[in-house]
Amino acid sequence: MADKKADLAGPGISTYPEVEKILPSDYKPLLPPKERMQALFEVKKYIEENLCKELNLFMVQVPLIVDIESGVNDMLDRDGSRTPIDFYCGLGLEKQIHAQVVQAATKWKRPALKQFNCQIGEGICTDMKAVRKDYFLDHDHSSYVDQWDWEKVMSDDQRNLDYLKDTVQKIWKVIYGAGKHVQELFPQLKNNKYPDFSEELTFLHAEEILDMYPDLPRKQRETAILQKYPAVFIIGIGWTLKDGYPHEMRAADYDDWVTETITKDGTKMHGLNGDILVWNPVTKRRHELTSMGIRVTKETLKIQLEMTGQNDFLDLPYHKAILNDEIPLSIGGGIGQSRTYMYLLRTAQLGEVSVTVWPKILRDICAKKNIHVLE
Repeated sequence: MADKKADLAGPGISTYPEVEKILPSDYKPLLPPKERMQALFEVKKYIEENLCKELNLFMVQVPLIVDIESGVNDMLDRDGSRTPIDFYCGLGLEKQIHAQVVQAATKWKRPALKQFNCQIGEGICTDMKAVRKDYFLDHDHSSYVDQWDWEKVMSDDQRNLDYLKDTVQKIWKVIYGAGKHVQELFPQLKNNKYPDFSEELTFLHAEEILDMYPDLPRKQRETAILQKYPAVFIIGIGWTLKDGYPHEMRAADYDDWVTETITKDGTKMHGLNGDILVWNPVTKRRHELTSMGIRVTKETLKIQLEMTGQNDFLDLPYHKAILNDEIPLSIGGGIGQSRTYMYLLRTAQLGEVSVTVWPKILRDICAKKNIHVLE
């Protein structure tokens, strides 16, 4: 049996010989750099406008740095393997501010709903930039991260799978619509080499996928299921499945992955969160676009922190605000911008749609395969 434990938290391929092996050897970009940037910003404009329309959101400013004492930075995987960049700032202060560069705006957004006086059914969307320094840098992981981070106020009676699925369907409608929109503007993107985008999104619980492929670790399960369904939403990421492992590690203090939702064939399934994954026909690999979920209540927050051994978090301002009902119930997520551009514009590497740092070994591998990253 493959090692499931090693597959839980670490995104990325982890060796450059493996990266060289998986990158296409017959690649030819469908758009040159100038047209690709024009197409990219058409996608950006379409998604921001229509995401706000579908989910009743409005665009707001979002922090690049936060005070470490606030507790609002995203710790990503709960095993502590992804640590943020931190530094002190405030020249002349007796006690300087201990700041961190955000890894995502996940926990900032929920208090922000109160700051912007959002009512039930109303929310915010951000053009978020972040740094994740502890990633292995490959074809679809970089240290520079850009996301449409969004959050929406909800009522207690909406905390169910039907509401989650309805929201996910609206997001997929926007992503699919962006793909068709940019194809109309740039007909070169409609190419017989690649199948068209799937209009249908298939919903599956992580337990169901485990039942289908019980001996495979998470990434291989995702790869297998995407051969059957080219666009899926996997529900229940973070809860320990029947094989003793979660589908993937997930932080304990934003998404609710502990709530029991359904029982199927005698198996109780948990989680009000999940990820949209698609099959990328350029790289011929699984491709994650968005992670999202209904957020924890004060009850589920305490349960999840107890399960992960992080009860000390309850003393932080963000967590106290949840415990004291000072911030609203919400649903939210992050849609990877460069990941989405990469998928819709049919590129083989993130560096073709974003400008960041890459190791020389990866640049050389890409150049040999006619993949030219932006500088």
